Amino acid sequence: MDDSAEDGIKQAIIIRTDLEMGRGKMVAQGSHASLMSFFEAEKADKSLVSAWIMGGEKKIVLKVADEEALLKLYKAFQYKGIPCALVSDAGLTELQPGTKTALGVGPWHAAEINQFTGKLKLL
Repeated sequence: MDDSAEDGIKQAIIIRTDLEMGRGKMVAQGSHASLMSFFEAEKADKSLVSAWIMGGEKKIVLKVADEEALLKLYKAFQYKGIPCALVSDAGLTELQPGTKTALGVGPWHAAEINQFTGKLKLL
């Protein structure tokens, strides 16, 4: 598989920055998003996920400003049939229960992910 940014396979992890989560909380929420979307991608295309693993498990971590932007992306990926997972916090530490904190996408075709994340900034 081509390793270019557009032709490869990657996973995107998208974190809300308006919540002012501590670093550890932010990493935990991103980890939840990564693992949850991995399982969704595995259900959709095991061979693609295997290729991603063999290729070094490329990931990118991006940021959005608020819940509205996060939900808009989630709905767009769902509509296109791209495996993704929305993280809702359990509310045990910093946030209220049910707070939407992060979105995991893929691993999936980078070009398809980039259609929706191309203008987002790195976290």
